[in-house]
Amino acid sequence: ESGAGSEPEVLDKVMVIGNPANIEKIPGSAQIVTKEDIREQNYDDVSRVLRKVPGVYVREEDGFGLFPNISLRGVDTTRSAKVTVLEDGVMMAPAPYSAPAAYYSPTIGRMSGVEVLKGSSQIKYGPHTTGGVINYLSTPIPTRESVYLKSTFGSFNEQRTHAYVGNTFDTGDAGQFGVLVEGYQRRNDGFKHIDETPDFRDGNNTGFSKKDALIKLSWEPATAIYQRLELKYGSSDLDANETYLGLTDADFRKDPNRRYAASRFDNMDSEQTQASLRYAVSPNDDLDIIATLYNNDFRRNWYKLNKVDGQNLSKVLATPGTAQECMKGRAECELKVKANNRKYNARGVETVAYYRFGPDSVRHELNAGARLHQDQVRRFQWEDKYAQNANGTIADMTPGVPGDAGDRLQKTDALALFVQDTIEMGRLTLVPGIRYERLKQVSEEPKGTLQGRGGTKNRDGKNSFDMVAGGIGAAWQFNALWTGFGGVHTGFSPPSPRGTRGGLDPETSTAFEAGARYTNPRQALAAEATLFYTLFKDLVVIDNVGGVGSGDNENFGEVTSSGVELAVQYDAGIANGWGLRNPWYLSMTWTNAEQQNDARSTDAESVFSFGKKGNKVPYIPELTASLGTSVELSRWGLSVSGNYVSETWTSASNVDQPIDGNGNPDARFGKTDSYFVTDLSAFYRIGDNVRLFGGVQNLFDEQYLVSRQPHGPRGGMPQFAYAGIEVSM
Repeated sequence: ESGAGSEPEVLDKVMVIGNPANIEKIPGSAQIVTKEDIREQNYDDVSRVLRKVPGVYVREEDGFGLFPNISLRGVDTTRSAKVTVLEDGVMMAPAPYSAPAAYYSPTIGRMSGVEVLKGSSQIKYGPHTTGGVINYLSTPIPTRESVYLKSTFGSFNEQRTHAYVGNTFDTGDAGQFGVLVEGYQRRNDGFKHIDETPDFRDGNNTGFSKKDALIKLSWEPATAIYQRLELKYGSSDLDANETYLGLTDADFRKDPNRRYAASRFDNMDSEQTQASLRYAVSPNDDLDIIATLYNNDFRRNWYKLNKVDGQNLSKVLATPGTAQECMKGRAECELKVKANNRKYNARGVETVAYYRFGPDSVRHELNAGARLHQDQVRRFQWEDKYAQNANGTIADMTPGVPGDAGDRLQKTDALALFVQDTIEMGRLTLVPGIRYERLKQVSEEPKGTLQGRGGTKNRDGKNSFDMVAGGIGAAWQFNALWTGFGGVHTGFSPPSPRGTRGGLDPETSTAFEAGARYTNPRQALAAEATLFYTLFKDLVVIDNVGGVGSGDNENFGEVTSSGVELAVQYDAGIANGWGLRNPWYLSMTWTNAEQQNDARSTDAESVFSFGKKGNKVPYIPELTASLGTSVELSRWGLSVSGNYVSETWTSASNVDQPIDGNGNPDARFGKTDSYFVTDLSAFYRIGDNVRLFGGVQNLFDEQYLVSRQPHGPRGGMPQFAYAGIEVSM
């Protein structure tokens, strides 16, 4: 693993929180998920990893975590669009400004940690600051020779391998050179089965394969001042036989792992590459400067069922008849399968400086940053038509014309500036700050033709606007054990270029939080409790989440989200001197996310359509709780964790039955199940460098409905058993 070494303070600055000791002075709720937390239960699903973090809600979709929908403190969960997702401090959404609701999430299984920052994140991190920031931490370059290999085998023909090798070489006058080469591969046949037909006999092939490769190179010259240059290049390829299509309610209760024959063509194929060059310099003890040049490319084509006999899939699922029988391969019909083919690019340069000054009685760390960023998304889609016979066989296929089912370009140029000052005055820490962004957006449809004037505000496809957010946080250290914190911050979230042309304005928020931390190292006890309240205005919601693509984004109006977060960690073994470790953790969040006005939308494509004032926000559970413990000795250990999520409404109309606000059947409307899932794991060490491990996720094989999006009920992962070996030298 990564070797020990004294790294300059500047290296912590590329992280959201940095050294875990920094949490005590952060004037807001902040949590770090460590490498050990991720590996304890052998997780490769960010929804499971983030269970330990209060204030985070993850709506599952595929059971493996390939397409997480993450919300922080009540923001819209859809495609994690309202959360600023970073890897090593660099934005990872394929097009964070032009198309934040996209299908890429960093592979959690290869990470060395995750940082989650909520109320106090609005100043330094954008562009989506109404929710918070999640920063994935990739494997650092080791300071000494390190080799790591981990292989896992499990249910559904699970095969997973994570390996890296790295070292830092001291060459004397030329300085220190570091290198890391890393690979991560996972394949699984899937836990669902597709109804077979006379010409389709591969119903168990519902799985995926994912491959990540990463290389890092660093150089620290032997100069009088500290300098570091680090190059990072990575790629991630996904091939998944995943579908938007769910089931009817009746079929889901009989067999939640079933898939209909009409979904047999569905496949997601994506490729992502990332490259960054980072230069850090500390001219003196009081000044750190970090400059980062980055470029991310993402290409994906989700080829998936779009319509049956010209009808919306969610309406077909909720309406018994010929079209529904067609889905099951038992009727003659026409299947339309759309190639949702898109290319994304995001690139930019960011410079951040930290300057420390002032006497010991009033110490300042002035933090200022500037970022020039450009991103774009090109939509170039087509739709193929399949003629199905009454026995489910395919009689004919008519290929579509590329571009006929969507030919658009959306592009954003953004300038972001921020200033934040951390002022330490004895026990009191104050952190005021302000963030400014200037956006220039272009929307072309078709590509090469600027969208004409239209929408609710008669705008054309070329627009520009400013966004400003600010706030202040405070932390007071009562004594060595207790710290109180609080703050008020405003935030923003811009619409897409096409949304702006349609008349949308940026979403804004005003967030209040107050809390306390207790840390007692001698008793191995740490706790944090936080009260939060956020008012969202002009909430930007996505109308085409159902996949038809006929809807437009909209400004919903006002939403409030308030609640309580609690996180407790305690090690009974250390506290009582038992000669072993017995850590416990508890994470709980109670949330009341409520609509403050009636919905403007009557388009069932939106989960916010037909909403009424006083209704709950869809897919935000009222209560989530996670509890876990383990027993760890020098050679072996056993861990168990349980996670509870209360039921949620799946639409703003808050209806029990799959019926939209116009009275039409629609499988996206209704509720999800409440559920409690238990995970168990164990390990045994052979010597100092080899560890055998195994476990079971969803130990009691609970069956539960986690989502009605994109089209109809879908369940979580069933019981999953695994075993493997880990070698670390």
